[in-house]
Amino acid sequence: MAADRIRVICGPTGAGKSQIALALALEHTATIINADSRQIYRGFDIGTAKPDWTERRMVPHEGIDIADPSERYSASRWSNAAADWIAVCRAGGRIPLVVGGTGFYVSALVTPLFDGPVLDAAPRSELETFLATLAVEELRRWCIVLDPSRAHLGRAQLTRAIETALLAGRRISEMHAGGRPSPRFAPRYLVVDPGPALASRIEQRVDRMLDSGWTDEVRVLLATVAPNAPAWKASGYGMVRQLVAGETSLSSARDRIIIETRQYAKRQRTWFRHQLGTAQVTRVNPDDPECMAVVERWWKESS
Repeated sequence: MAADRIRVICGPTGAGKSQIALALALEHTATIINADSRQIYRGFDIGTAKPDWTERRMVPHEGIDIADPSERYSASRWSNAAADWIAVCRAGGRIPLVVGGTGFYVSALVTPLFDGPVLDAAPRSELETFLATLAVEELRRWCIVLDPSRAHLGRAQLTRAIETALLAGRRISEMHAGGRPSPRFAPRYLVVDPGPALASRIEQRVDRMLDSGWTDEVRVLLATVAPNAPAWKASGYGMVRQLVAGETSLSSARDRIIIETRQYAKRQRTWFRHQLGTAQVTRVNPDDPECMAVVERWWKESS
């Protein structure tokens, strides 16, 4: 049986995906399915650029504020939830529109992931706390020894591979050797990317976040969220914590957040350039005067 078609808007952070998605959702009675691993956490609003309440009242959104900050939330878990949201959306007569920059979420939605073994909570928590203190390159070196074929992945996947190897005595790569399940969706991708202008877009976005009370948000979160909670890994929050603690200046924090965000966007670009497989892909520059004409054509061709 052929996989169901699904529209997916993706691209690097700050590219303008949300604005395009909101316009389409309003015009076509769509529900936005957020594919963003940072926006799932409650309370982490400004630094993750969540849609505001006005936008959420205008268009239904799924995938936002679905996890506590201390909760580990895997791509597999998100993808299974997203598949349910899509089914409910269609049953209610609305069109699902997947939007976000977390490529691993999108990939897991299209083709389900193997979950891996259930690990004992106590030793896993202790190991996780230790691994959270390591830089990504240190995690990568561990993974080269424990599960080499997983060493190219991001922090969350590296951590999972190390935990599984040490606590279960098995390699995730070996568990995957039997292959992934058949695709459950046939994606039609719209990749939004403003090209060189993304650098200035990110700078302006960071300034808006800092002007909108990001430091106040972090002060509130510090009173209730454990310092090693997974939600703190979202880009920029570590630097704002240092700013709130008086360990750095506003100027230095701003500059570092911009650098971190640009590095994150570069990794996203690389992912969306190489990991979309043979699916139909349309690429659009949001600053192009013909942008919305291209977007509407993509929408019609994706029916």
